[in-house]
Amino acid sequence: MWFLTSHPLYIFIVSLAMLWGAVWLGGALLTRYKRENHWSQQDFNVVQTTTLTLLGLIIGFTFSMAIGRYDQRKVFEEAESNAIGTAYLRADLLPEAIAPKVRTLLKQYAEQRILFYTTDEESLHRVNTRLAEVQGELWSAVTPVAVSQPTPLMVLVVSGLNDVFNAQGQSQGASWNHIPRPAWLLLAVIAICANLLIGFGARTFNNHRELLFILPLVISITFFLIADIDSPRGGVIRIEPQNLQNLILSMP
Repeated sequence: MWFLTSHPLYIFIVSLAMLWGAVWLGGALLTRYKRENHWSQQDFNVVQTTTLTLLGLIIGFTFSMAIGRYDQRKVFEEAESNAIGTAYLRADLLPEAIAPKVRTLLKQYAEQRILFYTTDEESLHRVNTRLAEVQGELWSAVTPVAVSQPTPLMVLVVSGLNDVFNAQGQSQGASWNHIPRPAWLLLAVIAICANLLIGFGARTFNNHRELLFILPLVISITFFLIADIDSPRGGVIRIEPQNLQNLILSMP
């Protein structure tokens, strides 16, 4: 199940089959029990309504969690762009011998950060490896000057690079921050129970199967949307690194 949360299309297919199976189980297999036992329709309606209400609340809560994480990734992308832009401007404070090299490395760094947001999982390791190499080259280029000339201007340059690396770490952490697995498990269990009750409460299950298919379909689409927003690379909805792209265009 945890593999599915990173692949929204798979979670849609699996949840649709699972929830429709729950409706069928409630309508077809529990019909005999319903006929042999006398129970109050009013009491059943209370249980069914309560379960569906709880499902709606959990879906809303989970959707809010996914939106919050998506917004957080957008904020960190903007912070990265600002940090790289500031470090690029502060490179003018370096000696003329290494300032062009630092600016070139910062531009390469920004290009790798764009790939971080746009690449797939298979290519991510290669992007991170190249990113680490550029970080090492940047630090190696600036450190000797900062050590030999410990002036306030060099402190600004080094501080700018630290901000760049810190912003990258925050963005990386945000990409690992997903909806907790227990929340997904609770959501799945309540959804199955709700669809079981829908099938169990249907008076003419065999004659209105198409109508009972609507709820599993709607819930599965909702699951797909939540997983899509929560997954930085596995879905359709992704963070567009517009700030970083505009920054690249402004770098000569």
